[in-house]
Amino acid sequence: MDRVTVSLDELPIRDDLRGQKPYGAPQAPLPVALNVNENTHPVPPEVADDIADAVARALREINRYPDREFLALREGFAQYLGHGLDASQIWAGNGSNEVLQHVLQAFAGPGRSAFGFGPTYSMYPLLTSGVGAEWIGGTRGHAYELSPEDAAEQVERARPDVIFLCAPNNPTGTPLPLDVIEAVYDASHGIVVVDEAYQEFAPRDSPSALTLLGGRPRLAVSRTMSKAFAFAGARVGYLAADPALIDALRLVRLPYHLSALTQAAAGAALQHATTMLRMVDEIVVQRDRMSATLEALGYRPSESWTNFVLFGGVADPAATWRALYDRGVLIRDIGIPGHLRVTAGTEEETTAFLEALAEIGAR
Repeated sequence: MDRVTVSLDELPIRDDLRGQKPYGAPQAPLPVALNVNENTHPVPPEVADDIADAVARALREINRYPDREFLALREGFAQYLGHGLDASQIWAGNGSNEVLQHVLQAFAGPGRSAFGFGPTYSMYPLLTSGVGAEWIGGTRGHAYELSPEDAAEQVERARPDVIFLCAPNNPTGTPLPLDVIEAVYDASHGIVVVDEAYQEFAPRDSPSALTLLGGRPRLAVSRTMSKAFAFAGARVGYLAADPALIDALRLVRLPYHLSALTQAAAGAALQHATTMLRMVDEIVVQRDRMSATLEALGYRPSESWTNFVLFGGVADPAATWRALYDRGVLIRDIGIPGHLRVTAGTEEETTAFLEALAEIGAR
C-alpha cells in the first residue's frame, strides 16, 4: 500500500487547533534526567512487590470490566487526604491532566472560558483549547506572587467559567496563600480548581486548600501520584470536591476509564504512603541544597515549595541547556527569559547537575 503524506494544514482540523503544538518536553537517554519534575527515586522494593502482587491478582479477572466507580480507590484517597473526606467527595483519572480535562468538559467548552495566572502550568491552556473554550491569562507580581486583592480584581474582570490555581505553582515553585484562594473564589461565579500536584513538597505545617472545601461547592482540589508517590509511569491523579461536583464529572468521563490494573496498583501504593513520603523528605533536602548552591554560583533561585527549582540570572538559557546536555544532564528551558528549571533528584543526580553547571560557569 502506498504511503500518503500530507501536512496537518491539509486535514480538516478544527480552526482553533491550527498552528498549535502538542505538549512535550525533550526526551533523551541521558544519564541524569531532571527536566520533567519526576520523582527520580526508584520505588522501594517492598512497595514494588506489593504493587506487583495486587496487579497479579487483578489480572485473574482482567476479562471483566473494572469497577466503574472505583470505590475502593476513592476510599483510599479519602483516607490518605484526611480532613473528614469520604469516597463521595473523591474523583480520579489517568493522571491529574485527565481529571482537569473532566472539569473542563463539564464546566467549560465552546462559548466559555478558563483562566490562570501566568506563568503557570502549560497544560492548562492546551486542555482548555481541547474542549473548545477560550483561555484567558492573568499576571503575577515580579517574584511570581499573587495578592488577594490583585487576584480577585483580575478574576472579576475576566469572569471565567473555570479558574486554575497551581499551588505551589509550576514552573516557578511559588507558594499560594489560602487567602488568595478565598479571594478568587469569592470574586468568581465559576469552578475554582486548586492544583496541588506538589503539595507534599511544601513545608509540613503549610495548610492545604482541602481545609477550604467546606461550604464551597464550586471549589475542587486536585492531586497526583506522579510526584510524591513516584508513580509517573502509572498515570494516576485525583480530586476532592463537593459530591455534586463529582457527579458532574461522571457525565463526561469515558466508561470504565480507570483500568483494573491501574486501580490495583494505585490502591497498593497508597498502603505505603508513609514509606513514600519519606522519599519526599530526601528530595526536599536536595532541593534546598540545589537552591543554596545555585545562589553561591551567582544564579537567582526562586523560592520553591515543590520538587524543582526555577533559577534566573542565566545569560543564555539555550546555550547553558545545551552545555549541560553535552555533559549528560537534561534540565528544562520553560521559555521564561533568563531562566531554567531543574528537578531535584537523588543526591548523586543533584551533585552531577551542580558540578556540571559549575564547570560551565568556570569556562
